[in-house]
Amino acid sequence: MENLHHHHVGLAPHRCGECCTRIEKLNVTLNRQPVLEDITLHLHCGELTTLVGPNGAGKSMLLKAILGEVSHGGTIHFLPVAGHGREDAPVIGYMPQQLDFDRNSPVNVHDLFAMAASRWPVALWYSRRTRRAALESLRYVEAEPLIDRRLGQLSGGELQRVLLALSLTPMPNLLLLDEPVSGIDAAGRELFYRTVSDLRRRFDLSILMVSHDLAGVTAVSDRIVFLNRRIVCLGRPAEVVANRELRRTFGLDLGPLEASRP
Repeated sequence: MENLHHHHVGLAPHRCGECCTRIEKLNVTLNRQPVLEDITLHLHCGELTTLVGPNGAGKSMLLKAILGEVSHGGTIHFLPVAGHGREDAPVIGYMPQQLDFDRNSPVNVHDLFAMAASRWPVALWYSRRTRRAALESLRYVEAEPLIDRRLGQLSGGELQRVLLALSLTPMPNLLLLDEPVSGIDAAGRELFYRTVSDLRRRFDLSILMVSHDLAGVTAVSDRIVFLNRRIVCLGRPAEVVANRELRRTFGLDLGPLEASRP
């Protein structure tokens, strides 16, 4: 099973709605080929920003750059509100596209949280503190009853909510979601989006989400970024889905989407 440790880059600063993760002129090159070029993007507390674009556009690579998993040019800074401490990196929560595991394994949800919280092999005994923390995070995503369920018994939607809860342990400043609704049915997608929107408002989270579900994210995002190695356009959902290059890339009649944002 992959490394599930939280990306604890710093202490969680004062949440105020004005903190900002500033990505300035970021670029990534792999095998001498440009993957991302001149990416400038500011992510504010309490805001849900969604990355859309074709396959190979660099969406997941941008998340990896923010996590420090790939080398990049340019800068990434976390700026707290003036008067609330020094510049620092945020606590980053990350939810991967999928979790690779043996579905016949006896590992349950509680085990998963214990493994993520420990830097050492997990024994058969867990502290009450670990269980309380897991239950608290699961409660945020309406998944508390799943704590003793085996991972192999979870539906796709249930597993995604568990992974979302795991990314909230402890509560981050910046939450990165990589294709979180891939393979989930319509009801599961609706529940996931509702949960993420509630978390954003409740905890003033800064959320950056990668998605191909253009119709779904148009209804819940504060901003959409159309990425194709460079930022083609960004703005409010209605503005971005009206972009001609986006229409051409997705090959869809996006007219009805423009009216779906309240």
